Amino acid sequence: MSPVTALTYVLPHRLLSSLARALAYSRMPALKRWLIETVVRRFGVDLAEAAEPDAHAYASFNAFFTRALKAGARAPDPDPRALLMPADGRISQCGAITANADGMGRVFQAKGQSFTTAELLGDADAAALFDGGVFATVYLSPKDYHRVHMPWAGRLRETVHVPGRLFSVGPDAVRSVPRLFARNERLVCHFDTDFGPMAVVMVGALLVSGVETVWSGVEIPPYGGPVTVKDYRGEGIALERFAEMARFNYGSTVIVLLPRGVATLATELAPESAVKLGQRLATLTSA
Repeated sequence: MSPVTALTYVLPHRLLSSLARALAYSRMPALKRWLIETVVRRFGVDLAEAAEPDAHAYASFNAFFTRALKAGARAPDPDPRALLMPADGRISQCGAITANADGMGRVFQAKGQSFTTAELLGDADAAALFDGGVFATVYLSPKDYHRVHMPWAGRLRETVHVPGRLFSVGPDAVRSVPRLFARNERLVCHFDTDFGPMAVVMVGALLVSGVETVWSGVEIPPYGGPVTVKDYRGEGIALERFAEMARFNYGSTVIVLLPRGVATLATELAPESAVKLGQRLATLTSA
């Protein structure tokens, strides 16, 4: 574990994230200009593919960070059986949801590290629906497009805001912080599809922990508090494949869970591989 990761155990996560959020939403011209120019320069942001390519035209750093793409910058895989990558970024891990001696489905995090789907989703019954299925964890870096889109068409069943810590989700933290993604603050989105349940989990991180959905606006913050479940059954919130579903106000990680026997992950996906929104995540084998 690096000294920086070790330090995050004692840092005031929520206070720092609240301060970072205030900076991100500031409209002070000099501040937002400095923040935007620093990120563009340091991370090599490609503004040519943005709907607004002028870095100085954004009202705040958050407006820049959640920028829309110009038409045609991303396209869904044309195969109608393809489940789609939900975001730009890189694969942290992907593979089967396995069962250990405890009989609970587990998601691989890094060598020597894993967590249960029950921990991740905050609900053992919901987790059981994904036993033997597959998962993909996608890390969004500061240079990436920070809107998350639907891998497959689905009807929103419920969301679960699970309070937690706000550790970094950088490579060292992923390798060394036990159960990292099941400990960080997150929003679990459950969808019903024509092949069964699908979960898309928006995971927050230190300094980059805001989540907003297209159906209800800002979900995180607030930070902490009790587990909050919102039931959307009967409200008719249906989203098409490739449609925008949420965005990170500041970024982090998105995890997709699929049930047993419905899809196989794309063979080219591997840890650390760069991915783009709309490319093939998996191929549907059963519906």
